Amino acid sequence: MRLMIAGGGGFRVPLVYRALCAGPYAGLVRELVLYDVDAGRLAAIEAVLAALAGQAPAAGGHPPAVRATTSLPEALDGTDLVFAAIRPGGTAGRIADERVALGLGLLGQETTGAGGISYALRSIPRMLELAAEMRRRCPDAWLLNFSNPAGMVTEALTPMLGAKVIGICDSASGLVHRAARAAGVELQEGRLDGVGYYGLNHLGWLYRLESGGRDLLPGLLADAGALAGFEEGRLFPQPFLAGLGCLPNEYLFYYYETARALAGIRSSTRTRGESIDRQQAELYPRLAAAGPEAFRLWDAARRSREEGYLAEARPAGERRDETDLAGGGYERVALAVMRALAGGGGAELILNTPNTLADAAGPAIPGLPADAVVEVPCRVTPDGVAPLPQDRPAEAELALMRRTKDVERLVVQATSPGPATGGGPASGAGRREAAQAAFARHPLVDSDVLGGKLLTGYEAAFPELKRLWREA
Repeated sequence: MRLMIAGGGGFRVPLVYRALCAGPYAGLVRELVLYDVDAGRLAAIEAVLAALAGQAPAAGGHPPAVRATTSLPEALDGTDLVFAAIRPGGTAGRIADERVALGLGLLGQETTGAGGISYALRSIPRMLELAAEMRRRCPDAWLLNFSNPAGMVTEALTPMLGAKVIGICDSASGLVHRAARAAGVELQEGRLDGVGYYGLNHLGWLYRLESGGRDLLPGLLADAGALAGFEEGRLFPQPFLAGLGCLPNEYLFYYYETARALAGIRSSTRTRGESIDRQQAELYPRLAAAGPEAFRLWDAARRSREEGYLAEARPAGERRDETDLAGGGYERVALAVMRALAGGGGAELILNTPNTLADAAGPAIPGLPADAVVEVPCRVTPDGVAPLPQDRPAEAELALMRRTKDVERLVVQATSPGPATGGGPASGAGRREAAQAAFARHPLVDSDVLGGKLLTGYEAAFPELKRLWREA
């Protein structure tokens, strides 16, 4: 398989390469093509991969050939699968996503709330360009989308690529595996038997965890000691979880504990985006010149970055679990999908895909539109992704999903070229109105006045948005 990574200078690319060098995914990819618009970032990541390749023979691995390019046509020609993890605007853009919202007293987070909408307004147009070039250069290739906000981006790409686009995220699968360990359940690799999960990307709930025909989740939710043993169990008070009857994805912390999250972010001297921007500005030039030490430098930075993840949700001084700091979720989901698509055996994974069961037998999540992109357990084979049927969510969870999906679809309307590719407004003015409505309607904003102020603030931070409204 020839794999192309769009966003090949991204910080987490070495995780994918490391998994391809040895272990169950060794030999899956014969050639890895790194594509990025930033030649300097590409050079830094190439140095890390070269250092890793030097270690692979000693570990019995067989690294794939690596090629880097800033030419998209060159990167796509002959490609079997594209893995996209791009960040238009870079880490500086993430800072603006956070700060504009915080300046209005709202949550500043890169994928959730106002910051997530701003990020999507930049990501979707670039991803649509990538999809259009794929149709010209490698029409049979699959696109695995990790570009955030992953659900929104996947929703925007589906009208263009159909079943050939799959949205991936490691957050939901991480929750399931941590909860299973806490409940004493051994989940087989690539199997989700007895697991019930429904939601949208970064907005989902584990509602069933069966073993031997018995649902162990109620017992887990009632056990404060067991909940304290993993990250999601510590995010929320045990009585709240017992009353909820399910385990929320970690990003629901921002919905259920908004004031606490906002206070935690404001109490820090720097936002998460500012910390990462500072780290990467110092790190990338060092990586490019580090030679055999490049991987060691990168891995130390990766660990430091993992330690700061969702820091606003933890008491001062509390560290993340060692298993979370070790990494392994991001690339495991992506490569498991790739292997199943390539004929290496079917797999069951939680993915972002349209809410339509096989043979149009109804929605996977009852109560949501069949064409809406949702995040659910899926069966993956060489034929593609088939979502598995889930229970109907409780009314509170369903209402939150419906409202958030309305917001996502407004964002897609604001960024799509027109009715032929997703039902977007025909005029630039209509696009801007859709964007403002998305900000205003989001549950973490819920204000027409703030919606207008947010859009004006993001237009000032990202002048290219105004060009988007003019393109009709």
